[in-house]
Amino acid sequence: MTRRLAPLALLALGLAAQPALAQERRELGAHVHGHGRLDIAREGDRIALALEAPGADVVGFEHAPESAADRAAVERALDLLSRPLELVAFPEAAGCEVLEVAAELVGDDHGDDDHDEAHAHDEDHAHDDDHAHDDAAHAHDDHDDAGGGHAEFRALWELSCADADAVDALAFPYFERFEGAQNLAVQVVSEAGARVFEVERAAPELDLDGAL
Repeated sequence: MTRRLAPLALLALGLAAQPALAQERRELGAHVHGHGRLDIAREGDRIALALEAPGADVVGFEHAPESAADRAAVERALDLLSRPLELVAFPEAAGCEVLEVAAELVGDDHGDDDHDEAHAHDEDHAHDDDHAHDDAAHAHDDHDDAGGGHAEFRALWELSCADADAVDALAFPYFERFEGAQNLAVQVVSEAGARVFEVERAAPELDLDGAL
């Protein structure tokens, strides 16, 4: 099952894949238990986030859901991943609101199966469809190669912030929600340039140091 994903969120993936960050992305590894990846991009008052996390981090397994308990765990995870501000906390002064979300479980065992688990939510605001399709094709070049039955969760979130300049730090309740998560590689792209950070369970806060 497929869902159209927010153009600005796709922009996050496209920008993060630029040559300046390609080596850092390779060094982070394709699929390591405990280690997720979060790309963040800003365009004016809009902020997009793209999360990738191994299934083991989120639900404790990476095979296709087999039992009712497995399916319930996946559904709970997708519900959580559809509430981004409960996973990544923005400064209250920034006044950020969720515009659009999409979350799914993907992998070799799920790929194009009609039983794929996916959640999507669209607000009523305009998007450039041609730009979205172009970015989608580019973004998935580096993100659709999960192999060996290694399923992962992906979520794309688009926010609107009353004062995006006030986003100078982030906190990560993400680690409280998902017990298997140990580390997030965070890549930020904005007019200020591109930066790479690392956030750990033991210190779930990030000083953006002007990166956004």
